[in-house]
Amino acid sequence: MIVSALLTSVGINLGICIIFITLYSILRKQPGNINVYIPRLVAEGKAQQRSHFNIDRLLPSPGWVSRAWHLSEEELLSTTGLDAVVFMRIITFSIKLFSVAGVVGVFILLPINYLGNQIKKTDFSDLPNKSLDLFSISNVEDGSKRLWIHFCAVYFITAVCCYLLYYEYKYISSKRIACFSSSKPQPHQFTILVRGIPLSSGGTFGNSVESFFTEYHSSTYLSHLVVRRTSKLHGLISDMESLYKRVTRLKSNGPAQKKFQRDGFLGLFGRKVDIVDHYERKLGDLEENVRMGQSDVSLAGEEVPAAFVSFKSRYGAAIASHIQQSDNPTEWVTEQAPEPHDVFWPFFSASFLQRWISKLVVIFSVAVLTLLFLLPVAFVQGLTNLNQLETLFPFLKGILTMTFVSQVITGYLPSLILQMFLLIVPPIMKIFSSIQGYISHSEIEKSACSKVLWFTVWNIFFATVLSGSVIYQLNAFLEPKDIPLKLAVAVPAQASFYITYVVTTGWTSLSSELFRIMPLLYNSIRNCVGSADDEFDVPSLPYHIEIPRILFFGLLGISYVILAPLILPFLLVYYCLGYIIYRNQLLNVYEPKYETGGKFWPIVHDSTIFSLLLMQAIAVGLFGLKKLPLASTLTVPLVVLTLLFNQYCRKRFLPIFRAYSAECLIKKDRQDQNDPTMATFLDRLVTAYRDPALMPIQYSGNVHEHNAPLLSFPEV
Repeated sequence: MIVSALLTSVGINLGICIIFITLYSILRKQPGNINVYIPRLVAEGKAQQRSHFNIDRLLPSPGWVSRAWHLSEEELLSTTGLDAVVFMRIITFSIKLFSVAGVVGVFILLPINYLGNQIKKTDFSDLPNKSLDLFSISNVEDGSKRLWIHFCAVYFITAVCCYLLYYEYKYISSKRIACFSSSKPQPHQFTILVRGIPLSSGGTFGNSVESFFTEYHSSTYLSHLVVRRTSKLHGLISDMESLYKRVTRLKSNGPAQKKFQRDGFLGLFGRKVDIVDHYERKLGDLEENVRMGQSDVSLAGEEVPAAFVSFKSRYGAAIASHIQQSDNPTEWVTEQAPEPHDVFWPFFSASFLQRWISKLVVIFSVAVLTLLFLLPVAFVQGLTNLNQLETLFPFLKGILTMTFVSQVITGYLPSLILQMFLLIVPPIMKIFSSIQGYISHSEIEKSACSKVLWFTVWNIFFATVLSGSVIYQLNAFLEPKDIPLKLAVAVPAQASFYITYVVTTGWTSLSSELFRIMPLLYNSIRNCVGSADDEFDVPSLPYHIEIPRILFFGLLGISYVILAPLILPFLLVYYCLGYIIYRNQLLNVYEPKYETGGKFWPIVHDSTIFSLLLMQAIAVGLFGLKKLPLASTLTVPLVVLTLLFNQYCRKRFLPIFRAYSAECLIKKDRQDQNDPTMATFLDRLVTAYRDPALMPIQYSGNVHEHNAPLLSFPEV
């Protein structure tokens, strides 16, 4: 790729970013868009529509940037939780790392690369038509002493990265403990999930749970709640909620006007009825069916061999959770319970064998999806090579000779097309994770985050590198000693593609995140048809989409810091832009649905360590290719030191993210001994994990005595 093609890509994406940010600065001030751009504030009652006209509404203003910039971490923690703080720490960590790397790369390595003569002698004339390879390490002469500067840069960047990783791991660990110590009593702190409950002859799962924990945990056991199969009830309630929203929408469109429609298929057949009255009767029938189903499940419903067991203290729950309960390890399997609203109830409908088979199916499905994704990767790499396009499509030869067209095709289209294909990956990975047997939405999202990350690393990095280089012999990678050499040849060849990938995928995705195109279109359509203004859901930040993208850009930056430092300024712009935009979105748009206590950070740490090892492996092969064997040999100890550092961090910090220590738990329990509200909390803990499908419901407008709830539960 030549410099002018890169500038074309940068110009197109910069223009898109400016347009999106400008439109956001205007549209966010329009009264009809408050559900799009500040739904969190609307839900909290901190924002209201203003009907009076103001000329300032039509002018873009940077006030939102100032508010996002001045938002302190303590304010962010109190409003959005520790997970959001950890998410922003990922971005600030990246800014710190690539600020240091950018100074080294741009002001030291980049001039050395350009002044080399390996590819072509230095010539500053006609710079736009120069190849980007002139700015990479490929232009440094073989055996040049200047390569020792690159060697020193590898050690320096590794040291800086490890220092920042250690500091962040230590900081977030302390923050996790501090948040736990200052938190109010929560149901999941006192509750565990028990699976594989053996059924005694003539008894029930509930009797088995009570007798077991009364005997072996008599001093701390409080209560239990056996899970029942409620999948049919969840389906009925979902239908009822959908119908209720439809009735509400019809009434809001014109309550005084009768709306008639045929009650048959698609409203085309059958007799004409008042559609509002018709839907209200159906809603009442559905509500009655749900109540009857709740009664049947409560009295004689099928139990699942799983139960939520609550204890009088956090320490008692932790002991029961981490000690093997039975001589048979497949029985009385325990784990810490998630927050009540975080429970993924469909999981309980699957047996142990079904969950085990589901995991195998997911592994196979992910492998198939990975292989299928090689097709768009190969197609995209074909776009970066105009000679291949002319061979495959001879009729395009005349068009491809046009300068602007060739620049757009090689500099912009490949990254755009690849990004379009990547949009379907996170939803698919989340579906895969949901059938693996996880008991909470947060665990599903963490699993999906890891799947999306490694899928992206393999398909967008390794598969792209292999398909876009002269190395097609995959069997060469079966020899571990040859891997550094092969990577050293293949990775630098794709530097120009990844520079445009950062610009196209990174910059544009951030501006579209701010602009919120799809919610804006949906809101506009809803306003046109006259739907109720208060019908909206406050979204939560999709960690399984955003974290893998941020970490993948970090992998690109670390991998190319000595190979093609030209990528670093574009990465730094991405992270700085993300710092402002994500803080704004967390403040105004996203509402936390659950709290993991910062458990996403170990994924970040492992990914960064992998990036460092990849950079070092490439350096080992690269210095060998550049006929500097001593530098190649001296890089090997750095790999060992990085692995030792990672092992130390895993021993020092990772246990804090897996479970709280006895010291933390006992201190917290002793503090609660003097809390007069603990007795009430423990009383309410009995029903904290009741299945939402068994809770009382009422959606129909006119409820008579014979429609009163058949089940009556205390509010929790």
